[in-house]
Amino acid sequence: MKFRKSVVFLSIALVSQSVFASMEITPESKPASAFTIEKNDALRQYLNFEDREDFNSASRGFIATWPYQTIQDKDGQVVWDFDAFQFVNSKQQMDTINPSLLRMAQLNNKAGLFQVTEGIYQIRGFDLSVMSFIRGEKGWIVVDPLISEETARAGLALLNQYVENLPVTAVVFTHSHIDHFGGIWGVTTKDAYQNGQVEVVAPEGFFEHAISENVLAGNLMSRRASFMYGNLAERGPRGLVDAGLGKTTSTGIPGIVEPTLMIHKTGEKHRIDGIEFDFQMANGSEAPAEFMAYMPKYKTLLASEVMTHTIHNISTLRGAQTRDASKWAAYVDETIHLYGDKADTMIASHHWPTWGQAKIKDQLEKTRDMYKYVHDQTLRLANMGYTPNEISSKIQLPESLDKAWFNRGYYGSVSHNARATYDFYFGAWWDGNPANLNPLPPEDAGAKYVEAMGGAGQVIEIAKKAVENGEYRWAVTLLNHVVFADPTHKEARYLEADAMEQLGYQAESGPWRNYYLIGAKELREGFKSAPTPDTTAIAKNMPVSSVLEAMTVRVNPEKAAGKTFTINLKVTGDTDSRSGEYSMLLSNAVLKTYQDRQLENPDITLVIEKSDMVDLLTRKASLESQIKAGKLKVNDGQKFADFMAIFDTFRSDFGIVTP
Repeated sequence: MKFRKSVVFLSIALVSQSVFASMEITPESKPASAFTIEKNDALRQYLNFEDREDFNSASRGFIATWPYQTIQDKDGQVVWDFDAFQFVNSKQQMDTINPSLLRMAQLNNKAGLFQVTEGIYQIRGFDLSVMSFIRGEKGWIVVDPLISEETARAGLALLNQYVENLPVTAVVFTHSHIDHFGGIWGVTTKDAYQNGQVEVVAPEGFFEHAISENVLAGNLMSRRASFMYGNLAERGPRGLVDAGLGKTTSTGIPGIVEPTLMIHKTGEKHRIDGIEFDFQMANGSEAPAEFMAYMPKYKTLLASEVMTHTIHNISTLRGAQTRDASKWAAYVDETIHLYGDKADTMIASHHWPTWGQAKIKDQLEKTRDMYKYVHDQTLRLANMGYTPNEISSKIQLPESLDKAWFNRGYYGSVSHNARATYDFYFGAWWDGNPANLNPLPPEDAGAKYVEAMGGAGQVIEIAKKAVENGEYRWAVTLLNHVVFADPTHKEARYLEADAMEQLGYQAESGPWRNYYLIGAKELREGFKSAPTPDTTAIAKNMPVSSVLEAMTVRVNPEKAAGKTFTINLKVTGDTDSRSGEYSMLLSNAVLKTYQDRQLENPDITLVIEKSDMVDLLTRKASLESQIKAGKLKVNDGQKFADFMAIFDTFRSDFGIVTP
């Protein structure tokens, strides 16, 4: 057996060297290398791919799927394509996809309407998230209506056609991320909401976090999200396969409304359309505002996004506040004690349900222990003096946790969750080594490294050998310096793209794969824009205070140098504040904003209707047109122009893997 393995490894090494030695450095996508094939094969041997229980669960209760290839918006633009991922079901082995990720991609590809248990149904595979329907006394209670109104509307239509055509009596937002509330106007109407015909239930802090979470850092988050969810990659064996939590994000129109019923604490019980919900708060776990719930009538636990069939993110790659792994584990432990002996079914905001009390408890216990293990071992190693990258390379889950399919890293990973836990306690920007206290910017460091190694040509030769040896991480590290020193160096860009691509083919995490492959795409082709949800519907619900706060991070200090402005703003028809009065003070190139406060002797006074402000936010009107039409009243046009000139306009076409 040892002899056979040695022969196989020698053959792989020789094939790999011959392939890469003869391969030109070109901008084209490459096949999987022998090293990638070997690594993916090793995972096939480690995990039990004969276990088909999840496939049975993901198919259980299937009723029907959408009769068309796509879901389109009112203008005929495709917002969801059901056929785009059918390649994952091919019987042919695909060496460019990690086999464990391919397994998850096949599971997430099961799209349609499913019956979970008597009175509970789900739409899966219509968006990144799952939409659930609870049969109430008078109609349907909708849980988490996807990202876009178009996909949510299609899902509801399928339910009404195949199960029972009933009105929607309530909508439950389990937490404050857009894939769990954006499709609201696909399952109800504004008239029904305003007339009190639909109850909207959400955790405390939902609306504020849903609106403002991405305001201050939204431009970069959006750019990084296009990497994380693979929107820039073509669907296929060498491109987008899956996002881990679901296929990818739909690109329709999201909306938002304020809840009519806010849940504040664990143990609150409410009857929603006649169905009792026993709520458990989970704020600060997967989202800053989140709850779970148990429904005694259906003996069903709604786990939200606290428990899914994957390791989740302690720090998401798109960028967000780092989460507390210990608190997350504690919530799961509390769930076991509250509902572990009651729930016969567990549904979540992603993936398929879990049936049977023993299986639910097993998943809860191992999910709890997985998060706690990463937390505790990170701190153990940190207290021994290990740095974040050292810790992430050392931590390996015990096999009892690691071989549980729901503890595989399809979305988050042990590696980056360990670094995130270190960040939660010690900060991520510095590892305590004074050599890293004030490093050179990447362009300067790149130039110095390249010079020290004898020039770009010498670095590329070293990187070629690394690629030939399957040392892709090292090759990417080397070539990243060349690219940041000289972003026009095509040979460095293309070779780095080749190495990144192999790392993507090896990645079990959907976001890791997407990041690597889209990084390779940017190196080869430069910036490309991607279809994204139209968030203007969210923007128009943004509180005025959030709009003003967002302005503060756009102040250009060079343009604002030596200038002082005091501004009073009156927003008529505003319900976000007691008075509709706001003010701003610019001094020392810092903009301060205030609500329900006016400054004495302002340089500039502004008056505008809230609806006209919404038109500005959604770009239906410009400042110039609003002033000209008298909708934005300004006491001093020149001073106002001088004030507006201090702000930067953010663009989204900046490099991620390039300067």
